[in-house]
Amino acid sequence: MPEVAAASGVGSLAWLLVALPALGGLVLLVGGRRTDRWGHLLGCATIIGAFVVGVMLFAQAFGLPADARVSELSVYNWIPVQALQVDFGLRLDPLSLTFVLLITGVGGLIHIYSIGYMRDDPGRRRFFGQLNLFVAAMLTLVLADNFVVLYLGWEGVGLASYLLIGWYSGRPSAATAAKKAFLMNRVGDVGLALAIFLIWSELGTVQFTEVFARIGQVSAPVLVAITVLLLLGACGKSGQFPLQSWLPDAMEGPTPVSALIHAATMVTAGVYLIARCAPIYNLTETGRLVVAGIGAITLLIGAIVGCAYDDIKKVLAYSTVSQIGYMFLAVGLGPFGYALGIFHLLTHGFFKATLFLGAGSVMHAMHDEVDMRRFGGLRKAMPITFVTFTAGYLAIIGFPFLSGYFSKDAIIVAAFEQSGWQGVTFGGIALLGVGLTAFYMTRLMIMTFFGEPRWQQLRTPDGNEYHPHESPAVMTIPMIVLALGSVGAGYLLVTNDALFGWLEPSVGELEVSAAGLVAHSTVSILTVLVAALGVLLAYLLVARRPVPVERPQQVSFPVRAARADLFANSINEALVARPGTWLARALVYLDNKGVDGLVNGIAALLGGASGRLRRVQTGFVRSYALTMLGGSILVVAALLAVRFI
Repeated sequence: MPEVAAASGVGSLAWLLVALPALGGLVLLVGGRRTDRWGHLLGCATIIGAFVVGVMLFAQAFGLPADARVSELSVYNWIPVQALQVDFGLRLDPLSLTFVLLITGVGGLIHIYSIGYMRDDPGRRRFFGQLNLFVAAMLTLVLADNFVVLYLGWEGVGLASYLLIGWYSGRPSAATAAKKAFLMNRVGDVGLALAIFLIWSELGTVQFTEVFARIGQVSAPVLVAITVLLLLGACGKSGQFPLQSWLPDAMEGPTPVSALIHAATMVTAGVYLIARCAPIYNLTETGRLVVAGIGAITLLIGAIVGCAYDDIKKVLAYSTVSQIGYMFLAVGLGPFGYALGIFHLLTHGFFKATLFLGAGSVMHAMHDEVDMRRFGGLRKAMPITFVTFTAGYLAIIGFPFLSGYFSKDAIIVAAFEQSGWQGVTFGGIALLGVGLTAFYMTRLMIMTFFGEPRWQQLRTPDGNEYHPHESPAVMTIPMIVLALGSVGAGYLLVTNDALFGWLEPSVGELEVSAAGLVAHSTVSILTVLVAALGVLLAYLLVARRPVPVERPQQVSFPVRAARADLFANSINEALVARPGTWLARALVYLDNKGVDGLVNGIAALLGGASGRLRRVQTGFVRSYALTMLGGSILVVAALLAVRFI
């Protein structure tokens, strides 16, 4: 690990990255109605300001030698408790600064987009306050220089996501989705908390620099336990198997929330955690294998389920589950995989934000309709949305020389280069995921933008005709910027291994050239062919047949299973929810019949006994005299009996 220096120069302003959005959130959430007129502008200004600070920090670090790009800034002593000394400190290194630019850059565009999307919402000011809170928590998470501050940001992200997913709290589905996301994330958070406890008990510190320097002192079994518990936390935040079912339900929130969660913030936290803990995972092949296995399973689940949904946002949600699976697969492949996972995370941030904002634009034009069966032919009515969405679509399916082509293909090639069964299994699953991705995304494109305009036959929920139209400039400009990133970001990042050389001080050296992983590779050619096959199948099965407005109910079991999320909710309910309910009922019964029964029994015994003894106290002197006489006779009789015996 490179030597860590104290932050200086521009680095001393790093606290502004968290302070600006946190201050914006505070003002907007407690300022009341007086901030309604300009609250959305303040919300955007704080994120743009944080982005400017992030660019300045990036420029300063980029101009330094690789071994001098890691520094730390101690803001204040947060927990001074004897041996547990925890500073609220920020770690400025290539990994954290990369995430800062992603979160504030893409997040800033989503904030601007939200001005138009939430224009008619009476709670727009509060919405921007919660967006600011979300970004502040995520920045705390990625900038933390120790596990406790990271956990603070981790929980802050969970709180903000709960508030935003449940934004339309009047809808039972939204309230349920928010509660589900909150509770399932708590399952993962328990894993992260236990991992931190283990690290503290074994090493006596939670500071990243000290933990990574001394982690080799930990025994192998404990090391595996730490990596698995860290992974459990990552699975909760990033929607990975077996905790993936909350993520599609998160679509109940406004579309800008979906874009922020899926592209730039919450779901990337798990990948960040694994990459940040690279020195720990480098010491245990078992831990890395579990990470890669979870990623492979998840990418396949997400791709399969994405083929069966008609809800445009849920298709994109399961696409996120699948693409994050690719990232987990990458960071589990070994020392060279961390940078590949971050590479795909960055390109995914561009094209997934493009797709979600494009979906929001379609919904904006179609009275919040999400059923693709009610769309069709929208490319003529919404040309800018169509072009930008197409850029995101081509990037995610791995069209040659767009961003997804470079990042995803590098992961697939690296997976096939694993030895033995791992190469065949992980590489085969990743390749199959490419075909499925091409299929469901082409199906989405055809049903939304091509074919007959089925909306002409229908009416809006309030009985009017649909009149789709292009979104205002405040929404389309962010879409255009993100679409440009979807097209060119991959090439810029892979050229001369720019990203990988930059990340080296944080995650280690990439053992092979990233460009070499893609260029002139047989696997890369095969990947393009598999993607083309997925596109062709979607064309044959969807484009050449009329799309019924109502979803057919008589379908085969595989389709029913995919529509049921491969029974993920049922499995989680059977394994977690029902046992938890039974345990709660058992504890309530034990409390009522056991603890309360014992307490109430003792009270009844004492009360009954005192009631009977009270009858002896009559108040009559003759009764007391008779009692005393009877007692005296008994005493004399006892003494006489003892004497003569």
